[in-house]
Amino acid sequence: PPAFVALRDRRPGATNPVEYGGPAVAAQQRAGYPDLAPAVLPVPPAQAVARAAAVARELGWTVVAVDPAAGRVEASDRTRWFGFTDDVVVRVAPQGTGSRVDVRSLSRVGGSDVGANARRVRAFLARLTGGA
Repeated sequence: PPAFVALRDRRPGATNPVEYGGPAVAAQQRAGYPDLAPAVLPVPPAQAVARAAAVARELGWTVVAVDPAAGRVEASDRTRWFGFTDDVVVRVAPQGTGSRVDVRSLSRVGGSDVGANARRVRAFLARLTGGA
């Protein structure tokens, strides 16, 4: 999964670590959210990064970093009901003649996000690929 770089040390009050939980977490996510998968775009990585940043802004996220050379966009979003801040990292890599886009959303606090991060990733991917 994509790694946080710019947001790594900019998460005040965060109790959930930015490090990915490993194979057990990956298995849980695949079981719980089998529809979530990387998107493939028919554009070069630089264009995909620009589009990802634009989509993040369209969704009202606060874009913290855009790094076309690294193929990374990092942003924060606030939950609607309780105002919790969650962080998002988008990784873009070349794939064939286009780009592969992976997204990770992480709550700063709490043991369960009741699906908020999955909904955020779905909304982002739908808009990125033209489905919303």
